[in-house]
Amino acid sequence: MRHFGHIAPASREGLFFQEPCEFGPDSSARVLSAALGATLYSPATRPRLADDVIKQVGRGVVSMVLCLEDSIDDSEVAGAEENLVRQFADLGARGAELPLLFIRVREPGQIADLVHRLGDTVRMLSGFVLPKFTEECGVPFMEALTSAEKECGRRLFAMPVLESPELLHLETRGETLKGIACTVDKYRERVLALRLGVTDFCSAYGLRRAPDMTAYDVQIVGAVIADVVNVLGRADGTGFTITGPVWEYFRLQERMFKPQLRRSPFLEGRAEELRTALIEHDLDGLLREIELDRANGLLGKTCIHPSHVAPVHALSVVSHEEFSDAQDILRPERGGGGVMRSAYTNKMNEVKPHRAWAERTLLRAEVFGVARQDIGFVELLAAGLAE
Repeated sequence: MRHFGHIAPASREGLFFQEPCEFGPDSSARVLSAALGATLYSPATRPRLADDVIKQVGRGVVSMVLCLEDSIDDSEVAGAEENLVRQFADLGARGAELPLLFIRVREPGQIADLVHRLGDTVRMLSGFVLPKFTEECGVPFMEALTSAEKECGRRLFAMPVLESPELLHLETRGETLKGIACTVDKYRERVLALRLGVTDFCSAYGLRRAPDMTAYDVQIVGAVIADVVNVLGRADGTGFTITGPVWEYFRLQERMFKPQLRRSPFLEGRAEELRTALIEHDLDGLLREIELDRANGLLGKTCIHPSHVAPVHALSVVSHEEFSDAQDILRPERGGGGVMRSAYTNKMNEVKPHRAWAERTLLRAEVFGVARQDIGFVELLAAGLAE
């Protein structure tokens, strides 16, 4: 699979100076953690879940979470587990291309049970999402995952969700972060990414952000994100990929754009028309939040609606200017440091302070590609939405 792999090769060639790389479930953790992109959540109760998974691959989704936790009622858990086993068997029989698949469980015991019940179809599973992760509950989860790996004989990743009240509350945040850091460091090779549960953070104070506000506008939430990145997102080799919080609103109707998108992936001059339509349909807040995610050190995003996938991926593509700066900073002859004017002659590139940014940018370029000089977000979005 690859990002933008669902669009025609000729269209991809017209968009990218450097195309996104191919990757799969057996790729390195380094690549997969950066390539998660818009991770689409789906309740595990959906009766046609196998159809949904295959359909989303055709829309550019590369990672999905099948949820047994907050997205379903407590009384539905047993039925949802049975449904997952049936749907995995269906997917296995079809042999279709699949995204990276993860199951969000409620308790450690579900991990071994599901791995056993999935049987041979566990080969399609990339790992588990672990809710309300702290040191106290995280260790049993990680031990269960380790045992399940041995039973099924394949690599299984963990994606802990940081969403507990202990992490939110100021008086317990420091110790909670310290405990989480020790736990994920101990099991580093199995932790693919850390996910932020902002909805739970807001719930603790009876808050809900409006569609024109980002998570960073809610100062309690923004403070937690900053502290999580501070402790767990460092660029010194100790950090982890941390993904952006969920966006709750989804009024965008993609069908509005289909006629013009079919005529041309570049909109034939209609870029401003699409940009205006996006803002009018409550995606302005999402676009700002994605930009703020990246500015604050986050990569990828939790998504609960397919209409969010294309914007997340379009804004994850590295611009030609960013790529040029990153390459200049990392040239071998620059190893001693120094300052230079950028190739675009609009900024200073300082080799030592900007090195970590450049390394992260080139990793993002590897998995999401580099846009051509004349290609921007709107053209990438239009191509991603086109069928």
